[in-house]
Amino acid sequence: MRQISYRPAPVHQLLSSALLLVMSSIMSAAAGPILEPTTFESISGWTEADHRIALETFGRSCDEIEAAGHAFARKVAYGGTRRDWLTVCHRLKAATDPRAFFEETFTPLIVHDPARPEGLFTGYFEPEAEGSRKPGGDYKVPIYARPADLIAFDARTAKRLGLAYGRMIGGRPQGYFTRREIEEGALSDQRLELVWLKDWADAFFIQVQGSGRVRLPDGGLLRLGFAAKTGQPYTGIGGLLVERGVLTRDDMSMQAIRAWMRDNPQAARKLMWENKSFVFFREVTAGDPKLGPPGAQKVSLTPFRSLAIDRSLWMFGTPVWLDTEVPKGRSGTLVPFKSLLVAQDTGTAIKGHARGDVFWGAGEDAALTAGRMKSRGRMIVLLPKALAKRLLQRQ
Repeated sequence: MRQISYRPAPVHQLLSSALLLVMSSIMSAAAGPILEPTTFESISGWTEADHRIALETFGRSCDEIEAAGHAFARKVAYGGTRRDWLTVCHRLKAATDPRAFFEETFTPLIVHDPARPEGLFTGYFEPEAEGSRKPGGDYKVPIYARPADLIAFDARTAKRLGLAYGRMIGGRPQGYFTRREIEEGALSDQRLELVWLKDWADAFFIQVQGSGRVRLPDGGLLRLGFAAKTGQPYTGIGGLLVERGVLTRDDMSMQAIRAWMRDNPQAARKLMWENKSFVFFREVTAGDPKLGPPGAQKVSLTPFRSLAIDRSLWMFGTPVWLDTEVPKGRSGTLVPFKSLLVAQDTGTAIKGHARGDVFWGAGEDAALTAGRMKSRGRMIVLLPKALAKRLLQRQ
């Protein structure tokens, strides 16, 4: 999992999930219902779209829902029950017409976000970097596996400390090491290194994206999947550069940040330390090279079709129609993007009803699109008919 999992570096500060939900509830009472029923015929671009890949993507979500359905263990505002989704997944087995399956099984609902009416849709990707399984020479930047002493606090402790994760020292819960402490050697004696990279910035952005591909000297490929995060507060370094007048909001992109970091390596190292959050990884089986790493739902992400959402609001596996714009190529020209995606991931910065983060795959084109995407648009969720009926009756 886009930390994913911890997903793309935000350029703005976001409210905590709990506070956002409270504010949204208050605002929705005055602004009207969150969910508005519509018809598939009314969705711009629906009838012209090819839904085959979306159906395959949804099928991978169904495999997880049928095998484990781990996301149903927590409360999800519009998620329904596992039975709601098992019924849908059972019907999938006999589906021969992708478009007909979605139309006959789901109810489309326009999402109205009381906190962000215009919606916000960004992108993330799977970064690539050069690395080695052994340190030495240019390979000096370690990527770590999850430490054994990193634990999740119970709800009471998390509320008291304001931290969901940490460690126990002398029987007392404390926050985990900060990014700077880890990079300066706090974990160097635990043999947690999975691979060594050449550049601190490469390691940082792999953490921001929550996954990565490492090209090894022998031509091999090592894939990194999200394992855990320290729970220390996340700070978007792009926002800091804007606040300090180094970059403007109009110029802000991942590419602009990386260009500044290349020109200012010492200042960049200190800037990265201001983001105290740190991510740990696990080596994942390469699998189908056309697919991405496992997301928060624990299924391989599909380029152009997997979406990171606010998991407190939407259940993993939810089909989502996006009507927005995306930047293409080096020019960043905005082009329409109307497509059916599936919620299979989440992220620290992905908070809100009409908030999504599109997985674009790996490589330079994916990086260019993801690094510049910050678009308004419309989000329509497809919910199982019985679930949609219950939710609409409660509004």
